[in-house]
Amino acid sequence: MIGGLSFAEGPRWHEGRLYFSDMYAHRVVAVGMNGAAETVAQVPGQPSGLGFLPDGRMLIASMMDRRILRREHDGRLAVHADLWGRPIGHVNHMRGVGAGGAWVGNFGFDLHGGAEACLTVLICVEPDGSARMAAEGLGFPNGMALTPDGQTLIVAESTMNRLSAFTVVQGRLGERRTWAAFGNKPGDDEGSRVAGRC
Repeated sequence: MIGGLSFAEGPRWHEGRLYFSDMYAHRVVAVGMNGAAETVAQVPGQPSGLGFLPDGRMLIASMMDRRILRREHDGRLAVHADLWGRPIGHVNHMRGVGAGGAWVGNFGFDLHGGAEACLTVLICVEPDGSARMAAEGLGFPNGMALTPDGQTLIVAESTMNRLSAFTVVQGRLGERRTWAAFGNKPGDDEGSRVAGRC
């Protein structure tokens, strides 16, 4: 058992170890099969989603500065992608596309500043660090999973009470469809409003 964690997020299994972000402690932790835990990165901007490049280097979503960091083989952190200029709010979870790319979720609005929720985009960061919009019209895209056949990406939309699914074709996402709904979305209940675009 591992204790003393602040807020564990973004678990990923890689080469016999479990990696996760201990968000409010600003660190990434790796745990071996023997239960031994090791801090492998310190991230001042608060780590969240994790991924791995084909050569084993780790990608880390640095939430508050809206960057994807790359942990080099010697442990140094380098900026892999800078998403600061995009109107997305803090970045959060991340899921590998394959061949070193990654889908990156984000808040979409200033949650901690009290802004109203609004729709946002899912970003794809390419292996070379360039970024493009992968999908739009999402409400706080958070946790993500890829089906075992690699053909469907499932995205949890925290402010829309649903899981959305996208068909994946050569790393590109098709139209959004509802995979599962957990009650009415905002605006369907009296006194609430539909999340609008920022």
